[in-house]
Amino acid sequence: MNEEMNRNKIPEVALLFWIMKICATTLGETGGDLLSMTLDLGYAVSSLIFIGFFLVTVTGQLSVKRYIPVIYWCVIVSTSTAGTTMSDFMDRTLGLGYVAGSAILSSILIIVLLLWCYSEKSLSVTSIRTFKGELFYWTAILFSNTLGTAFGDFLADSSGLGFAGSNILISSLLLLIVLAHFYTKISKVVLFWIAFVLTRPFGATFGDVLTKTTEKGGLDLGTKGSSLVFASILAVLIIYETFWHKKKKIETA
Repeated sequence: MNEEMNRNKIPEVALLFWIMKICATTLGETGGDLLSMTLDLGYAVSSLIFIGFFLVTVTGQLSVKRYIPVIYWCVIVSTSTAGTTMSDFMDRTLGLGYVAGSAILSSILIIVLLLWCYSEKSLSVTSIRTFKGELFYWTAILFSNTLGTAFGDFLADSSGLGFAGSNILISSLLLLIVLAHFYTKISKVVLFWIAFVLTRPFGATFGDVLTKTTEKGGLDLGTKGSSLVFASILAVLIIYETFWHKKKKIETA
């Protein structure tokens, strides 16, 4: 494979990107719970299935030469679903707990980012031009989504905030990041990765609000119905973005 890429294969980081990211991560939460709990496959088996899904989708992403919305967002969904079941396997099946699981995943993510920065001299997602850089990018996304799941579960289950309270807290933190982006000189790269991690527990807790029973503070919509709703929303957004990129390409030709 050619080491240097002719163009960036990452979408523009704008409002639509974050909306689609939240939809994808919410779908990852409900989809992961659908297999592991609703269909009772367990966290280990579900993790293997979703890791396989991730390997298939990321191979497709690495093989293309340009940004293709459906392929890119399939990888994001696969990292979200794999992250959900991997985190649950660590925290619940292995008995590590949310705090220890979050600490381990935070350490792994930091190591990946440091290695990426040392190798590529930048963590900016707008300057990924090599195959190695893209490998670091997807590795960081996989572990950031897994960390986000563990952190979201900690807030919702162990902190006493509950699903709704956790969502309010994370929403407030994301709002602060938006304000910091526009009104401070804090590195935009740093803010991006903080926001990327936080949108995962936002999606996770939002998914829990939809799927959990009313006794647990949820709306009791179930994993099947919630997954279908967010899969449909994401599909519509992917179609929109695909046509928008085609139109933009024609206008600039």
